[in-house]
Amino acid sequence: MHPPRAAAAGRTASPTTARLINDRLALQLLQSEGPLTAGQLKSLTGLSRPTVADLVERLQEAGLITVVGESGAQRRGPNARLYGIVADRAHLVGLDLRTHSATVAVADLLGRVRAEHTVLIDPDGAPDTAVATALAAVDKALAAAGAHAPHTVAVGAPGLVDPATGRFGGTDWIPSWHVGLVGALRARTGVPVLLENEVNLAAIAEQRDGAAHDRDTFVLLWLGQGTGAAVVLDGALRRGASGGTGEIGFLPVPGTGALPSASGCDGGFHSLAGSAAICALAAEHGMPYGAAVGPKGADASSPGTGVHELSSGTGANEPPSGSGAHEPPSDTGAPTEASPTGASPTEAPPAESLVRSAVAAGDAGAAFLDALAARIALGVAAVCAVLDPGCVVLGGEIGRGGGAALADRVAGHLARLSPLRTDVRAGAVGGRAVLLGAVLAARDAAQNELFGAAGPGVSPRP
Repeated sequence: MHPPRAAAAGRTASPTTARLINDRLALQLLQSEGPLTAGQLKSLTGLSRPTVADLVERLQEAGLITVVGESGAQRRGPNARLYGIVADRAHLVGLDLRTHSATVAVADLLGRVRAEHTVLIDPDGAPDTAVATALAAVDKALAAAGAHAPHTVAVGAPGLVDPATGRFGGTDWIPSWHVGLVGALRARTGVPVLLENEVNLAAIAEQRDGAAHDRDTFVLLWLGQGTGAAVVLDGALRRGASGGTGEIGFLPVPGTGALPSASGCDGGFHSLAGSAAICALAAEHGMPYGAAVGPKGADASSPGTGVHELSSGTGANEPPSGSGAHEPPSDTGAPTEASPTGASPTEAPPAESLVRSAVAAGDAGAAFLDALAARIALGVAAVCAVLDPGCVVLGGEIGRGGGAALADRVAGHLARLSPLRTDVRAGAVGGRAVLLGAVLAARDAAQNELFGAAGPGVSPRP
């Protein structure tokens, strides 16, 4: 939440700090509104004309803005210059790491994706080979975007990320090539490399451009091959002391016949709402398991190579899976990306296909969707009892596949379990949520450095 304007106005700043604040405010307006004239900047900021003229000159000299056109064709006198941010001032790299793949997006300073590239990786191959292939994908995407080097890199991956160090924690359950790739990026690029849990990045994407764009406080419940959650309170992502906020797969719930353990989430919420559990529930309701599985794209793999190129340019992206903070091996009972049918990672996840089929079937799929919603509502009710977020977004391939039909059913069951009013929404960003969240995180970091840090609660000064 932002501080009240009256309180902010009572604070003062030195001339240097005031210039930083004014410059950042102008840059934020140019990003959100697009190109503006000096007069429009004056009106929107409330700054004096000389102050606006000074900041325009400063920002031009810094290479952050430039004249991009003219305005005023319908007014008398000379046209006013339009100023815009120099988007190529910095290039950003976002990565979404899966067990079987890496997807790279290169964006400009405004966060517009200029190139995207995906490669498939054999998790059983040599880690060094996987790291080299992922680095080559980064180089290919940078070249396609016309960028020589990144300003900032943001990586989204399954796993605990220690908030204090920015490094993986609990690496026993993390693919070794993920750890190697992050280390190689930091050693090779010499630029900031941000590491974030995948579900947290998806929440950033939903907050900026998706279902939670109007909310400062919400929870993203990730429903995919596994389960996880991301928590945003008062506009800030909350990671917890060890980075484990959102480990909802380990939440003890009724109906599983067991309890989770420190080494696996069997018996927890994952056993009710993970992909395998959803497939079993569908079978109980007579839904044809095999018929629901449909290909998302051709399998580009070939035996023996270990690494396979899937796409470039537009970039096909696997939906995230695993729990919100880590992806344990299958023998722990916790989620992995491996399909229970043995399907390749380019095929549609079977649980997603089943849920989509149920939605399309109308009345014929209603009983299955109601039963699934009742299970999901158990996890949501626990989250609401502790956090009272007011809004829960259902993300991942299950949330996306179920859409409003599933979200509305979850809301109905939740209303009977909890006295707290909670809006339940289907995720709106889609299957590229983690990748887009990585781009947004990289953009924020780059802009914080290039635009200068404005102190919170300090008003612009004329």
